[in-house]
Parts: sequence; structure tokens; C-alpha cells
Amino acid sequence: MEIATLFFLVILIFSIIIHEIAHGVVADQLGDPTARLAGRLTLNPVPHIDPLGSIILPALMLVGSSAVGHPFAFGWAKPVPYNPYNLRHGRLGVTLVGVAGVAANFLIAIIFGLMIRFHAELGIVGGSAFYEILGTIVWTNIILGVFNLIPIPPLDGAKVLFSLLPQRFEAIHDTMERNWIVFLVFVFFFAQYIILPISGLFFSAVTGQ
Repeated sequence: MEIATLFFLVILIFSIIIHEIAHGVVADQLGDPTARLAGRLTLNPVPHIDPLGSIILPALMLVGSSAVGHPFAFGWAKPVPYNPYNLRHGRLGVTLVGVAGVAANFLIAIIFGLMIRFHAELGIVGGSAFYEILGTIVWTNIILGVFNLIPIPPLDGAKVLFSLLPQRFEAIHDTMERNWIVFLVFVFFFAQYIILPISGLFFSAVTGQ
């Protein structure tokens, strides 16, 4: 694996970890300490890493996509545990926890994306190694945010969507969650038509590139 690809994988892993920590932090603030007590509010990758979703799948996607000149990957970590019955504000609390991870990724993308947009004013040399690192951070977090907004269990988009729908739709959620691998295969197959175009538009809007 090339150094650039390995570096991309490291950024991806830590972006996923921050995504999960955000879920736990918001849940903790809303009254549920489950994630904190489980030791999941930490940047230490060990408690968060899912071997398939955090390492194997992203590495295979990066190697394959880098071979054709378009590095692209996404993945997941072990879900941060939380008890929705401990949360204040009922279903609104579930919605806030669900959207927290995506919000964290988009916030990171915006902060570092603005550094690219105003790189000259900040004394950052365009095309430098640091400039390229900024681009990788922005791109990775946008992809993660967009990917997780897809309303398919166990992704965050599904948590948010079904927390806003009437209770009678829970049966649909449960059915989809039991067969989530089928729906995710569909997402992976059509990723280039869904995730990449939306991510590209977001990247251009934030960075001006």
C-alpha cells in the first residue's frame, strides 16, 4: 500500500472515531452516560475499531479506487452504545444523538475546508504537503457525513428519519435493520452515483476548488 493511501486510511479511521465519539458526547449531555462508562469517549482507536468496517473494507476500497486514480472509501466503527430511555427530550433526544456524528464530520470538513479556501491569507502554500493533507481531511469527512445520512439502518440517516416518523413505522425500520447488509450492498454498488457527486459539490462549495 502506498504512503498516500495509508495516510488516507489513517485519516479515515480517526474521522470515523470522532463521528462515534460525537454520538456518545451528545448522549452523555442528554442524560445517558452509557458510552462514557463503556470507555468510548476516547480518541484511542482500540475500543472503536471494527475490523471489517474500520480497516479491511476501507483498505480494499482505497487500494481498488487508487488503482484507477480516484481514491475513495468509507467505513464504520463499533457503534457507540447508548440507552434511548435515559435521554432527555424523548424522541428529539434520539434525533440529536443520531445527527451528532454527521454534524461532527461536516464541522471538521467546513473548518479545514475554509483553511483551503483562504489558504493564501493564512500563509498556506497551495499544492504543498500540508495543503494536500487539508484536502484529504475535508474529502474524507464529507464522504463519511454524506454516507451516514443515507436513511438505511444502521446508518445515522435511518436513526434520524425513523425518530421523526410516527411509531407505526418502527416495523419497517426493524425489517430493514435485520436485512441491512442487502441495503448497504445496494448503496456500495451505486456509491459513484450518490455519494461521490454530492460529496464533490459539498467539497467545492466549502473549499472553492
